[in-house]
This record gives sequence, C-alpha cells and structure tokens, in this order.
Amino acid sequence: MRVALAQLTSGPRPEDNLALVEEWTARAAEAGASLVVFPEATMAWFAADPATTAEETDGPWAAEVAAIARRHQLTVAVGMFTRAEDPSTGSGGRSAKVRNTLLLTDGTAHHRYHKIHLFDAFGHRESDTVSPGTQTLQLTLGTWPTGVAICYDLRFGELFTGYADAGAELLLVSASWGAGAGKLEQWRTLSTARALDTTCWVIACDQAEPQGEQVGTAPLGVGHSMVVDPLGRIVAEAGAGPELLVVDLDHDLVGQARRALPVLDNAALR
Repeated sequence: MRVALAQLTSGPRPEDNLALVEEWTARAAEAGASLVVFPEATMAWFAADPATTAEETDGPWAAEVAAIARRHQLTVAVGMFTRAEDPSTGSGGRSAKVRNTLLLTDGTAHHRYHKIHLFDAFGHRESDTVSPGTQTLQLTLGTWPTGVAICYDLRFGELFTGYADAGAELLLVSASWGAGAGKLEQWRTLSTARALDTTCWVIACDQAEPQGEQVGTAPLGVGHSMVVDPLGRIVAEAGAGPELLVVDLDHDLVGQARRALPVLDNAALR
C-alpha cells in the first residue's frame, strides 16, 4: 500500500484548513497514494478555542472532507474537533467540552476515533477543554488491519500492543506534538518503540513546525513525520517544515518481523 503523510501547519480557520486538505489530498492522489494521513487538529490548531470550531463528524466540514476523499478516490485520515455529550444530562445534551477526533473516510464509509489520553503535561492541560474518548478504533484499510491513535496516546504502549494482539499490522498516529527540550527525541523514540513493541508498521504524522513565535503552551508541532517499519527502522522522515512524505509499505515485512522477533507471542505479563 502506498501511503502519504501530509505534514502541514494548520491555522485557526476551519475553512482555510479545509482548502489545505483539498490541496494536499490532491498531491497525495497524484503520487498514487491510497491513504493520506493528516495531523491532529488539522481542522483548527490548538492555539484556537476548539469549542468554537467543533462539529459532528457528519457536519459540513467533515462532509467536505468526505467529498474530497471521493473526488480523489483515496482514504483521508484527518484531525478535527467534535462536540462532546454531557453525561450528566442523560439525554444526549452537549458538554462545554469537545472531543479530539480523528476522522477516517473514503467518501462513503466514515470512522472516528476520539483521543483517549489527554495531554495534561509540560504546562498544557488538554482536559480543560477536551473530554477523553473511551473506545479504541481498529479497522481495515485495504488489506491492512489498522489501529488508530492521536498524539499523547503514543506514550502509552498498552494501547498499541492491544491493537497488535487484536491483529493490527498498521498503526496510524496523528499528532500535533508540542515543542520543547528533548521533545523531538521523544517523538522519534516513541514512534520507533511502538513499532518494536508491536512489530507493526507505524505511520506518525505531525504538524509542521510553525513559523514565527510559539503561542503560549499550545502544542503546535515539531514536524519530523515518519514511517517506521516493524523492526523499528525509520524508512522515511520529514524535516521540520511542511512536506508530503509518500512511502510504499511492504505487507510481507510484518510476517517476517514477527517470525524473527515474536514479542507478541513471548509477552509473559499480558
């Protein structure tokens, strides 16, 4: 399968970011990709109030993403914010908080994953504005059983080994990784570790490093999106700025890695 990673910098306006989704999806399609992965918060960057942009996954922004996927005949995975329900109402009432969501659509079928682990670290409190998800998402993309994660989820290996134990061979990570001392090294280390933990391919797509000053403690990206093979080797890595990575994934390498390094079978404490 040929995949594309759209390492862009989103801004505060969903309509402007939708134009970027159109542009980068067209580029991915021209390159022959069947899947294009966008960063977390592509709909609107974290420096904006997500409550002002959140909508349903069948709302107008998501509907336009689905139309883009249909038009270019590939699957789009894109970060957005959706409205959270208020459990105290017991009747589907809306919360003041949102969910941090990855939408996956080929224009016909739609899937969504709500970020489970919220980024309350390094001076940022995502939980002030975002409600955590409660369910994982595993689906099949082409012939690939695939698990889905968002950004801070990357630090929690049990999510990924759970996907692999359930049959996943490909893991998608959509991120807006916060800058700071050692953060790029952590991004690389964690992405490769998740591949080794699971003997899966890992697609880790981050926001590009923004030009200009950082906005408060908002995690706006460090770039360096990457594709890691099932033995933890970085097959392709972007730089800091906007870049489209296009990589062919070898399905046979998953089986080869699992025969050589059967960590899933050998795990004694799960």
